[in-house]
Amino acid sequence: MTRSPVPEGVLDTHGPGIDEALEQAGAPADAPLWLFGDQLGPAVHALPQHADREVVLIESSAVLRRKRFHRQKLHLVLSGMRHLDEELGERSTYRRTDTYREALEQVGRPVVVHQPTSHAALAFVERLRDEGLVAAVLPTTTFARPRAEFTAWAGDEDSFTMENFYRNQRRRFDVLTDGESPVGGKWNLDHDNREPPPKKQRTLGVPDPWWPTEDEVDAQVRRDIDAMEVSTVGRDGPRLFAVTAAEARAALRRFVEHRLDPFGPHEDAILAADPWMSHSLLSVPQNLGVLHPLEAVHAAEQAHRDGEARLNSVEGFVRQILGWREYIWQLYWHFGPDYVRRNEMGHHTPLPDWWSELDGDAVTAACLSSTLNGVRDRGWVHHIPRLMVLGNHALHREYGPQALSDWFATTFVDGFAWVMPPNVVGMSQHADGGKLATKPYASGGAYINKMSDHCGDCAFDPKVRVGEKACPFSAGYWQFVHRHQDLLRANQRTARSVATMERLKDLDAVLEQEQHRETF
Repeated sequence: MTRSPVPEGVLDTHGPGIDEALEQAGAPADAPLWLFGDQLGPAVHALPQHADREVVLIESSAVLRRKRFHRQKLHLVLSGMRHLDEELGERSTYRRTDTYREALEQVGRPVVVHQPTSHAALAFVERLRDEGLVAAVLPTTTFARPRAEFTAWAGDEDSFTMENFYRNQRRRFDVLTDGESPVGGKWNLDHDNREPPPKKQRTLGVPDPWWPTEDEVDAQVRRDIDAMEVSTVGRDGPRLFAVTAAEARAALRRFVEHRLDPFGPHEDAILAADPWMSHSLLSVPQNLGVLHPLEAVHAAEQAHRDGEARLNSVEGFVRQILGWREYIWQLYWHFGPDYVRRNEMGHHTPLPDWWSELDGDAVTAACLSSTLNGVRDRGWVHHIPRLMVLGNHALHREYGPQALSDWFATTFVDGFAWVMPPNVVGMSQHADGGKLATKPYASGGAYINKMSDHCGDCAFDPKVRVGEKACPFSAGYWQFVHRHQDLLRANQRTARSVATMERLKDLDAVLEQEQHRETF
């Protein structure tokens, strides 16, 4: 078997912590290595500290039944695990049991494991260590920055700005820098990456993303899910994302060579007929652990240095991965397990059935219908439909933030327990009192009209607030501002919205209409 290479920088950054944890635990050099389903890459199993270890992969039916996952998400995780089992050959032991504990008891000797990616899973692993089933719990290696390093950087601070963290990340990993300064003279090129979709174009017209070729492993996964007694949401479909290290490298290569250069300008735009646009589709392999973030950002940086990709596109991509993704990961741990229950806005509306069931056909608003059906069909839409359509609607209608976070985590193919609380509770729903974001991400229909092509054929009009054609985003925005006017008036970034609301001559009619709205 050819051993996969460890991504550049992983050993330098994480190696000392692994060595220290192994030494403190006194774990044998040949203790088996247990991998969770989001730890499937060479940044874990190919580390030299694990050279003599058998790899244990566990498919737990209890975990698959615990929540109602998107059908395609189950497929991706199981496909990734089984493909790694096939890749590792005799080194791998694959166990299908009801629980993890049952499988570990069958292994017959204590295992080592890297810290899992949720508070609940980490607490479980630590209990297993206390019981003697786990010999050592090692630092996470599938992110660029060790958690201990972030803790030292953050100190006793309770709120942060992503921009400060991002600049520190760039310097820490020497990405798009000339000494201490940014390449091109500016750290942030967002102003070049906010163009609306091109007019009279249904697509961006860029080359397609890399697509996987399904094999017998995928076919068997599909048969097994069909036979399982698990409740899922969404439709089955062809596998759309990389689940192995080799596939992830191919997908990264395709993006960098053919799609990175046009990525930046329209990264915040939406085209109904072009769900992928220029996006990388690398969130799934990253969140399965088969693509390390440093691999992705180094490849993008090299494309710019080689003159193959414009700086604002590369900076935008690097910001997504080395900035925002790493920021979310670190804040998930920094804010602690109770963060997901934060609800400073006092929102408690249950998720409606058409939302939970992904029934976009039951919705009139073109943007909302298209986005829900995109999640139904693919388990994925890019970050702007997530934030400015789904999250914006949920904020207007006061959906409970914890239920919403859980929905995103189970329904999106790249959703995991660590991803969604900061993204949803913090950024999207502003339910944390401003610890993560300085203002609520609420807007009316005018933003969606500007940044998408949905509104032209919609039964609603983003310029209309009252009546049959009243856009639920435009009218819903003013309802939201009215309900939270004291909070918004006290924030210099949102005070103008309150002043504008107070001048609306039809405000009473808008509020009465939205109080009784049943059609979205």
